[in-house]
Amino acid sequence: MTRHLLEVDDLTPSELAAVLARCRDDAPAPALAGRGVALLFEKPSTRTRHSTEMAVVQLGGHPVTVRADEAGIDGRETAEDVARTLACYHAAIGARVFAHRTLERMAGAARVPVVNLLSDDSHPLQAVADLLTIEDEFGHLDGLVLAWVGDHTNVARSLGLAAVAAGLSVRLGCPPGYGPSEVEVDRLRAGGGDVKVCDRAVEAVAGADVVVTDTWYSMGQEGEAEVRRRAFEGFTVDPALLDRAAPGAILLHCLPAHRGEEVAAEALDGPRSRVWAEATNRMHAARGVLSWLLEQP
Repeated sequence: MTRHLLEVDDLTPSELAAVLARCRDDAPAPALAGRGVALLFEKPSTRTRHSTEMAVVQLGGHPVTVRADEAGIDGRETAEDVARTLACYHAAIGARVFAHRTLERMAGAARVPVVNLLSDDSHPLQAVADLLTIEDEFGHLDGLVLAWVGDHTNVARSLGLAAVAAGLSVRLGCPPGYGPSEVEVDRLRAGGGDVKVCDRAVEAVAGADVVVTDTWYSMGQEGEAEVRRRAFEGFTVDPALLDRAAPGAILLHCLPAHRGEEVAAEALDGPRSRVWAEATNRMHAARGVLSWLLEQP
């Protein structure tokens, strides 16, 4: 059966550990030698395109990036037919889409692995990169405390699932109306994860080893910017908030960042920030995931 990665919990904890190990292999087997990977972008991205294209190259393959207007999903062709067509030429398909359902339809039709490069529901490759960054810093994952500050976005969902699978405790600090649903919390706790939800940033960050934030409004939400700025007052990650975390705590942000909104410039560009190591690890994450998926029986 073809394996796909649409969300982090498509992997068992032991499989996630195996993927992380592959991400650290700087001389991977050329699993894509002589083969291509189609990278479909309904939404543009600097980091996702460059990291994934280079991951394919490092595995000996050839990346072919496809724009939304070229694919014409649900315009000229269905998502299913686009996936079937790309599978005729490529060893795997990566897709960055608006609707998670598009990925599910593609995975249901493709005979090659489909990898989620971002959807409205989740961002698993970012979560893998974040775990790599945390492990680089502390030398381990189990027993650490991760605090999310801000909107419970697609990035937060995937990172929460990855964190609990790897043995971290998770604190979600979100303004009222912007936190996880009960279903999402239950999903995090289903595997025995230690999860706490609060509506104050200072409570979430207290004693945390890792502080993570994201933009208050994402692509397509620009019309909500002013409303969200008011709702997120007190949720800017600045040096004073980081001082409430554990000694040696680090700051992560998936980028792009709005300095002065969800994160202060002094924090993002300061000594506790690991955002550029995190960005670098996006490439390693994509390489590890593709390598693991392509070698499944």
